[in-house]
Amino acid sequence: MLATGTIAAAGTLGILIPPSTILIVYGILTEESIGKLFVAGLLPGLILSLFFVATVAIICMRNPQLGPAGARTTWKQKIKATKGIVEAFILFVLTIGGLFLGWFSPTQAGAIGAGGALLIGLIRRQLTWKVFFESGKDGLRTSCMVLLIIMGATVFGHFMAVTMIPFKLADWVGSLPIPSFAIMAIIVFIYFIGGFFMDSMALVVVTIPIFFPLVMRLGFDSIWFGVIIVLVAEMGVITPPVGVNVFVIKGIAPEIPLEVIFKGILPFLLALILFTIILMVFPQIATFLPSLVTY
Repeated sequence: MLATGTIAAAGTLGILIPPSTILIVYGILTEESIGKLFVAGLLPGLILSLFFVATVAIICMRNPQLGPAGARTTWKQKIKATKGIVEAFILFVLTIGGLFLGWFSPTQAGAIGAGGALLIGLIRRQLTWKVFFESGKDGLRTSCMVLLIIMGATVFGHFMAVTMIPFKLADWVGSLPIPSFAIMAIIVFIYFIGGFFMDSMALVVVTIPIFFPLVMRLGFDSIWFGVIIVLVAEMGVITPPVGVNVFVIKGIAPEIPLEVIFKGILPFLLALILFTIILMVFPQIATFLPSLVTY
């Protein structure tokens, strides 16, 4: 239960820590800097990772049988075990660090990341023609999917702009005698409920043209709102009935019942909700690093 829950929850971090497809789509829909959105996801992603680590530690302290102690290893063995991720870590620091320092744009960072991955594959002698074509096919499939989603979102966004529905909704809600923070909490709750029934990407594409003008009318930061949306989208991939990550774990370990996996997810979902509340109270967690970006 703990193992499957940990893997499924940890899989959600890929949505927040760059490169994030949802942040890219959000940036395109809102015309916000994708580079700043990527940088904004770093600190919340690291803090959320610590929340998950703390969750595992608390569970094991309460019930040591769920996480029995493994074989002892020396520091030399631990350092040696990290040898396989050195190249990937250097590539990550180069691309994200370059974005942070303004050395290149997000598009150039993507090209450097792709070129670096190609170079790593050649150095490791793991890049065959078959792997190259399969990787290219997967990348092309993902790119076409994102472009089609953006195309549909653009059409929908123009429709919403012509009908003036989001702006009238923003004016109406803004005139209500309700604190802006309470309205923001309602929006987040709508996303949370929507994640139960819709894919996270589809949910973002459909709702951003409606809620984004309202959020801007209330005076919230657009980058902070993007990180909040991604956090709520993370909840959607581990909550029933859509819970994509849970079904992936089920496919890997078919002998484990779905209810056991969902039960293992619950503590991590609570940690995710807690961190979302903290980020809403302290938006500087998401806005501090983007404020230092030089472009």
